[in-house]
Amino acid sequence: MVAQTRGRRLSESFRKLLEGKNYIFLATINADGSPQVTPTWVDTDGEHVLINTALGRVKTENAKRDPRVAAAISPLKNPYTYTLMRGRVVEQITGKKAEDHAERMWKKYTGRSRKPVPNQKRVILKIKPDRVSTPQ
Repeated sequence: MVAQTRGRRLSESFRKLLEGKNYIFLATINADGSPQVTPTWVDTDGEHVLINTALGRVKTENAKRDPRVAAAISPLKNPYTYTLMRGRVVEQITGKKAEDHAERMWKKYTGRSRKPVPNQKRVILKIKPDRVSTPQ
């Protein structure tokens, strides 16, 4: 099944995957054109995929240079099914909003409060999916 998502809210099934304690494998493009993949925590605002990371990380720098991304996400309880996404980073959000979001993500995935890392600044990669598909 393939769903175009441009200008629309995410499908309920994809949104639930993003809201759950599932890991997404985010692919960005390195300067030399090779892919870079990172497993990471994920969230959504209902229209975008949200990845909270630290400024200066490879995925953040890659997204500044080339905003195109791809990702795969599986339900933690059934890793043999998955959903694929292609899209682009439309905004990088820093400051208090990113710090507060990091705290929410930490609680979502660990059940505990986050211990901030000194001198580390958080950033939200706000991704607009262009194409979402479930190949099964």
